[in-house]
Amino acid sequence: MRMLDLALKDLSQVLRDRRSALFLVVMPIIFTAFMGFALGRTGANDDPRLSVGFVAPGAPGSVAESLRGLLEASGALRLVPAEAGDAAAVGERVRSGELAAALIVPADWSARTLAGEQAPLTLIADEATPGGQAARLAVQTAFVRAIGAARAARLAVDATSAARPFADDRERLAALDAAVRQASAAWLKPALGVAVEWAGAGDASQAPPQAFAQSSPGMIVQFAIFGLITSAMLLVLERKTRTLQRLLTTSLGRPAIIAGHTLAMFTVVFAQGLLLVLVGQLFFGVDYLRAPLGTLAVLAALSLWVASLGLCIGALARGEEQVTLFALIAMFLFAGLGGAWFSLESTGPAFAAVGRLLPSAWAMTGFQNIVVRGQGDSSALVPAGVLLAYAAAFFGVAAWRFRAE
Repeated sequence: MRMLDLALKDLSQVLRDRRSALFLVVMPIIFTAFMGFALGRTGANDDPRLSVGFVAPGAPGSVAESLRGLLEASGALRLVPAEAGDAAAVGERVRSGELAAALIVPADWSARTLAGEQAPLTLIADEATPGGQAARLAVQTAFVRAIGAARAARLAVDATSAARPFADDRERLAALDAAVRQASAAWLKPALGVAVEWAGAGDASQAPPQAFAQSSPGMIVQFAIFGLITSAMLLVLERKTRTLQRLLTTSLGRPAIIAGHTLAMFTVVFAQGLLLVLVGQLFFGVDYLRAPLGTLAVLAALSLWVASLGLCIGALARGEEQVTLFALIAMFLFAGLGGAWFSLESTGPAFAAVGRLLPSAWAMTGFQNIVVRGQGDSSALVPAGVLLAYAAAFFGVAAWRFRAE
């Protein structure tokens, strides 16, 4: 019971501080809205497609035209036409990063392909970058479909000529071109398609739900850490006023003191996170309740890790200035590298690999497994488990520091 009394004492001190409402409630909601609309505007105004240079002669032929149409219809690429003799220049644009890739189509490629030859294309791409890899895959998909259209056209024309021979080669080539265009049209308008739409009311001026699915969990993680300044400050003040030393002379043992402070910090972070989850669900269209148990599991594990981090900061800091400094460093480090501000999938492989080592990245993964990827409660088990492991590590450091004193 005395452990609970100590936790209640910490909570009452936190709630008496008028700045707590600002840092724990008001600022997270404002930043969630701001980041959501900023991300939404960025996604609405910027063309997310990869720029690919397309070099082809003036009369490329039906198969090359089919390839070009398939590339433009892929949705992943934005073709940038280039002059037929500009192969060297377009390659330099790829190396400079202006273009994700460049495709060079020889003048006789269509004719050779329709004749059944294996005619090569030239693709310039930096596969060390995610954009280069994605562009290569998109071009490869369109290339396979264009070759398939040419083969289907040859089979159809051969079957027709067997029943009624063509008058001359010109008539046969015209039939081949028509068959290629028909086969390509079948690729562009498949019999089965999938359309994805966001349910719910809204207009085009609003930020899309994907933006808030990034900003809402991100601000929960960021301000959970930032909000620990007040809680960690209590430990520093207790040591400065020697209240902690006097507590150790009572029947309240050292484990109970540590547990009481941790419980208070956990309650603050969990209540703040729960409020932000409800705000995200009700006002920003982030579907945390798709998997409520999973959301609670990640939130509880996040709160325990942040509480252990706050206990560690309070144990290591020697003054109020150090508490603020340590908390700000932790917030910027874990939020910036852990994917709270932007998705790690949009960064380079090295940055993403480092970021995924951090506990904040696992918290983001747990939340986004639910609100972005649409997975169930079980998808939160591994992220929550990793967060609990980090919580145990930080708690161990804090307990060791208290014992050393």
